[in-house]
Amino acid sequence: MAKENANGTKKSGVLWIVAAAVVVVVAVIVTVFPKGKAGSATNGAETLSAGENLVIQTADVTETASFYPVNIDGTEMEVLAIRDSEGKIRTAFNTCQSCYTSGNGRYAAEGNELICQNCGFHFSADEVGIETGGGCNPWPITEGDKIVTEDTIEISYEFLAASKNIFANWGSH
Repeated sequence: MAKENANGTKKSGVLWIVAAAVVVVVAVIVTVFPKGKAGSATNGAETLSAGENLVIQTADVTETASFYPVNIDGTEMEVLAIRDSEGKIRTAFNTCQSCYTSGNGRYAAEGNELICQNCGFHFSADEVGIETGGGCNPWPITEGDKIVTEDTIEISYEFLAASKNIFANWGSH
């Protein structure tokens, strides 16, 4: 039986209402404000204009892929960065050279592997950013497409804008 307080109301009823309100607030926060770089271009995409660069801090890049959403002239895109087995940072677009037209040709990170969400093909970090001439591979961002310093990797708006077509169907399915 619930105890009554000085006003004659039941404490347990008030506690249940407070607990339910906390659960609802937490659910709203988790839904509206997702955390992390898990691969969703619509969550926290950085909008770039002509002359600006996407800047990736090298200290943030690990053996598990990090995803960097960016909006270029209304096109949602995503760049991924990962350290290979020798510690070198590799970069690519988060879209597959074969599956990109499907709308599902993006990658999810699982440890130091990337998995194509369209065909299920797995890639190691050592295979990211390599020019292969097609196939089910991440679309590379090569050394000539970026500026690499000890602290940052910069990818220009101009390069990103020239690559928008590979994201035309991205996430549409």
